[in-house]
Amino acid sequence: MKTMLTRGALAAALATTVAATATFAAESKPDPRLVVVISVDQFSANLYAQHRPEFVGGLKTLSQGIVYPNGYQSHAFTETCPGHSTLLTGKHPNKTGISANDWYDRATGKTVYCLADPTVTLADDPKGRAVSPANMVATTYGDWLKAVSPTSRVFGVSGKDRGAITMSGHRADGQFWYQPGFGFTTWVAPGQSPQERLKPVAGFNARLAADLKAHPFTWDYAKASAKRCKALEADYETGGRQWRAALPIPAATSAADKQRDLYASPYTDQVTLELAQRLRETYGLGDGPQVDLLTISLSATDFIGHRYGTRGPEMCDQIARLDDRLGVFLKSLDKVKGGVLVVLAADHGGADFAERLAGEGYGFERVIGKPWIAKLNAQLRADLGLGWDPLVADGGIDQIYVVGPDRKTPSITDRARVTAAALALINKDPAVAEAFDSNAVFTLAPAPADASPEELSVAERVRRSAYPGRVGDILIAFKPNRVPATAGATYVSTHGSPWDYDRRVPILFWWKGATPHERVLPLDTVDIAPTVAGATGVKPPADIDGVCRPLAYGQAC
Repeated sequence: MKTMLTRGALAAALATTVAATATFAAESKPDPRLVVVISVDQFSANLYAQHRPEFVGGLKTLSQGIVYPNGYQSHAFTETCPGHSTLLTGKHPNKTGISANDWYDRATGKTVYCLADPTVTLADDPKGRAVSPANMVATTYGDWLKAVSPTSRVFGVSGKDRGAITMSGHRADGQFWYQPGFGFTTWVAPGQSPQERLKPVAGFNARLAADLKAHPFTWDYAKASAKRCKALEADYETGGRQWRAALPIPAATSAADKQRDLYASPYTDQVTLELAQRLRETYGLGDGPQVDLLTISLSATDFIGHRYGTRGPEMCDQIARLDDRLGVFLKSLDKVKGGVLVVLAADHGGADFAERLAGEGYGFERVIGKPWIAKLNAQLRADLGLGWDPLVADGGIDQIYVVGPDRKTPSITDRARVTAAALALINKDPAVAEAFDSNAVFTLAPAPADASPEELSVAERVRRSAYPGRVGDILIAFKPNRVPATAGATYVSTHGSPWDYDRRVPILFWWKGATPHERVLPLDTVDIAPTVAGATGVKPPADIDGVCRPLAYGQAC
């Protein structure tokens, strides 16, 4: 009897294996005429796993394709601009030139935004902070596509300029981001007019303004998930402020605060997806013989994570609404005449705010930046006999710049002695895991090409972030339970560390007819661009860091 059961079990196992092999063998590769790449800002792998059983809309659909639950942004400084720059360039930030959201320019003594470009203007405000792709020294999949298929169309939309621009690249037909009080805007090069540049979104902006005036957005619990999300309500104290995590949030009284609250709500993702659908339909993306690209960066998860944390009722409602709106958007892609490949990933992850984590026993504490750098400067002035503060950390205390008396470029001697003295002090700080001299980081051998992103040393992660001339002189990895962020009235949580809660993100590939397949080993975000290129017959540059991963089981790229 025992022998009979063993043989039966073996036969069943063989039959299952043969069936599975046959299923995978029959699976076809995607053959898209439209590639849609979606980034959900601050959508950590932890957040995806926490809410995955609750998905009923677009996130459920996308989770029925090729799922990498352990994707990685494998660099150290996990911020929005550098993270987005990896998604479709196939390169780490040390090759995209986008080492942080901001860096300090010692030639001018000023902080520089990652996409700042004084040669252009904004369509909505000629005096506003002008941006363009110029600072990104790498090309994107959209640029590669345009090089071999000039008739291909490339559009990028986002709630943030850095989400729209870094994903769609240097040759996009349109890059639009949401500006509260105006609608979707873009940048204007010399010789162009704002009206010309805004033409693709002018009608949409007009409708948006009229709709918002007639039906003001009020953020309360979505009906379907209200009970589940409302159960997470609780009282907290952060930065000396007592507040209740609950919806609806207290009503703003000023016009500026109303715009701020609208921006940091699910409304931003809603209108971003609506514009993406409008552009798809207006320009017939995916309807012609060529391959088109639509990039979408959804910013609300990040806004809400920063303001309310990642595991309260606010984020619960946001993820439910995101799932719903993505479902509506994916349904609209049924009209596309050609095949569609959809990719979803994130620019970085994010942990919850320190006080809630500490209450759960994790021992998280904040490192308050201004007094921390002030104390370090005072010690260096005393130890080295300096008459000025030699360190600047305007973009955050994880990247510190050594400056001279005029807050500009120091002498070689001053740079060397200040850096050495500062590192000796910083590495004794119990809040610090490791600190590095960026000049030493540049000389490190890169991690092996086949190194798993989850096994990289901290130094190797830092090296992937370090771009010469932009990254700081002193690069710091605070310990995982030490958060270099100050809580304020509209800011409680952050990201940017080299630790897995900030690096791990889901990476999903979906197309109609895809066989659901969970791939549990890590995938780097720099692999996305060459994988999409392989699926569309586009050759990427030879110097990219990523590699193509076959989407169809058992078949080559």
